[in-house]
Amino acid sequence: MAHANEAVEELTSPSIDPEEVEKFSAMADEWWDPDGKFKPLHKINPLRLNYIRDTLTRHFGLDADADQPLKGLRLLDIGCGGGLLSEPLARLGAEVVGVDAAIRNVKTAKAHAEKTGVKVDFRHRTIELLAESGEKPFDAVLNMEVVEHVSDPAQFLKTSASVVKPGGLMLVSTINRTSKAFVMAIFGAEYVLGWLPKGTHQFDKLVKPEEIEAALAPEGYEVGEPVGVSFNPLSDEWRLSGDTSVNYMTVVTAPEK
Repeated sequence: MAHANEAVEELTSPSIDPEEVEKFSAMADEWWDPDGKFKPLHKINPLRLNYIRDTLTRHFGLDADADQPLKGLRLLDIGCGGGLLSEPLARLGAEVVGVDAAIRNVKTAKAHAEKTGVKVDFRHRTIELLAESGEKPFDAVLNMEVVEHVSDPAQFLKTSASVVKPGGLMLVSTINRTSKAFVMAIFGAEYVLGWLPKGTHQFDKLVKPEEIEAALAPEGYEVGEPVGVSFNPLSDEWRLSGDTSVNYMTVVTAPEK
């Protein structure tokens, strides 16, 4: 019955795909298992954290080598899941708000943060509800591995960017819609290697870098050059690369107002 009650509490918004929410809700208990269904996120997390830290400290003129290099920054982690990014970012000194449309994810995130003693403001929210609530703008918004799971990527990106303060940043990480991405990120990762549950990604929902620019540039946002994220099987590690044909990250700068 607990799961039935939780389903009633799921949120609806224009960008929300109910099937995607249910898919990740069903795996909520495994978020913090490094060998579970979210193993790929655990492996890529060190790279993502370094990229976020270096990008934010450079942009805001902070010391990347400090014990808490992100101290003084207020961040939003959209689609925070079980808090795999939110918690370490809070440890780096940031004030972090994590939102997710699946209540089971939020409950998992809250329980883990309480256990580890890390202060994160986890909320059962969609980005639309947060934007409509008059929330104070954030220094940076993290849009990591989320846009490929929503029903209207362009509108989702616009709404997400709308809660970035003038001159602030939005960091986007996703998968390119290319034949190479289909072979490696979907067929290879899900059906051959079993890194992810089958059906985690749908090819037609993947987003090209130029589509991010098309959605945000007319609104005055500056979309940076994407950087590739590639897996090295020899070292069993993810690294930044010049190949954006599969996984990539990009930085969006909000206009000064």
